[in-house]
Amino acid sequence: MTTVEEPLLEARNLVQEFTVRGRGGTRGGVVHALSDVSFDIRPRETLGVVGETGSGKSTLARSILQAPRPKAGSVRLRGMDLATVKGRRLADARRHVQMVFQDPFGSLNPRWRVTDIVEEPMVGYRTAPAAERRRRARDLLDLVGLNPDTFGRRRPHELSGGQCQRVAIARALALDPALIVCDEAVSSLDVLIQAQVLNLFERLRSELGLSYLFISHDLALVKQVSDRVGVMHLGQLCEIGPAEEIYRAPRHPYTVALLESIPHVDADAAANRRPVTIRGEPPSPISPPSGCRFRTRCPRARDRCAVETPLLRELAPGHQAACHFPEEDV
Repeated sequence: MTTVEEPLLEARNLVQEFTVRGRGGTRGGVVHALSDVSFDIRPRETLGVVGETGSGKSTLARSILQAPRPKAGSVRLRGMDLATVKGRRLADARRHVQMVFQDPFGSLNPRWRVTDIVEEPMVGYRTAPAAERRRRARDLLDLVGLNPDTFGRRRPHELSGGQCQRVAIARALALDPALIVCDEAVSSLDVLIQAQVLNLFERLRSELGLSYLFISHDLALVKQVSDRVGVMHLGQLCEIGPAEEIYRAPRHPYTVALLESIPHVDADAAANRRPVTIRGEPPSPISPPSGCRFRTRCPRARDRCAVETPLLRELAPGHQAACHFPEEDV
């Protein structure tokens, strides 16, 4: 009998909204940043999240960390609902979910030396005496490919972008997290350094049993690193499933259009394909369309799409899409 492993993290019906102030301090409206978003992350799994700028990817990451808390919904980490716990219990839970940010320089204190930066989480949580913290910081730097004797005394301005990101990864590992949230963690690096950092992520997943929530606008990169992929559009999850399945047979028209935007190296394949264009401008998250939020730009939209919000439904094993008229499998 096969045992189904419990999810490491379960997000259910997440809603996040922000009030925008108009001129003179008047209320300008509400930004619907996340609307009823649900997904799981399993132990030792990488879930990739893609979408256009403004689709809610970074807001999703911060809502998981409760920074700020979502307006509604739950985030369960190993059974504990982070959206309801407070104080010390929330702080203790957060040590198991760490984040690697997009800007490797901006995420590090420019005045601190590298060893002090890596030690910082251990100091905050008082996990060990000073000598043990220093030893672990050196071990972590060595783990991410930085010689502690060479780099430990340097400050961020003395490092390259890739080296700074390795320091940020070492800091994220300091508290032995189970899940690392990567918010565009390699987008500011050049292609060669990207490949090195991605290989580091994969090696750490294998050696330490980590899970990742990997957020990126680069669809080809997400396919490379992810076990499953979720596609976000205007604050909603419109499709989620195994990475190979999503890229081979996308079911939501928005996913189809995103994948068509990936440049092809094969000139013959590029010449024979018929690109799917997304018409019109993206709707405002302050006043999203009724029903399906993609309908104003969707080539498959019907009357039903304007009055009924599509829900995620399984169209193939483990493959869900929120569309009334999905693409056919091939």
